[in-house]
Amino acid sequence: MASLHPATAAPPLPHSLAPSLRASSLSWSASIAVSRIPPPPRLALHSPAPPHGPGSRQNSLVVCAAWTRRSRGEAAERPNRKSWKQRTDMYMRPFQLNVFFSKRFVHAKVMHRSTSKVIAVATTNAKDLRLTLPSLVDENACRTIGRLIAERAMDADVFAMAYEPKKNERIEGKLGIVIDTIKEHGIIFV
Repeated sequence: MASLHPATAAPPLPHSLAPSLRASSLSWSASIAVSRIPPPPRLALHSPAPPHGPGSRQNSLVVCAAWTRRSRGEAAERPNRKSWKQRTDMYMRPFQLNVFFSKRFVHAKVMHRSTSKVIAVATTNAKDLRLTLPSLVDENACRTIGRLIAERAMDADVFAMAYEPKKNERIEGKLGIVIDTIKEHGIIFV
């Protein structure tokens, strides 16, 4: 029993391998030496310029960032450059609600921000609403406009939209009624 068949005998391992690197089982993955597997990737670290002054640490490491925020000086030099939020907001919140109140009518529309395509429109100036509503600017008309916008947006597969109030504009009164009615009919505001 001391001799094995020559085809099934394992070749002897070189003496340079440590005993812990030898295969401990007969599986294929255990037969690969551990030293051949590359180490996992690491962060790129480098030493900064030598700091000046007493008590500074000489062996500190700094991770290089791929993206940094603009400084105030850089923002002052290029004031027309848009911020990160201004550049990405139209893709994060693509559909926007616009509501306009005139003395005689209420207009609302849902628009795709990046393509400016109008998705849904409702106005009390429409012929069917003009003839059926007793008043075209009261709270009942605002509820009707909210319901129509919600239904038409859902027909166009739009279930979330955003509303950005203008400067010093509060979401109350007729505007609050329009937005609350849209929310009640299943549209999410982001």
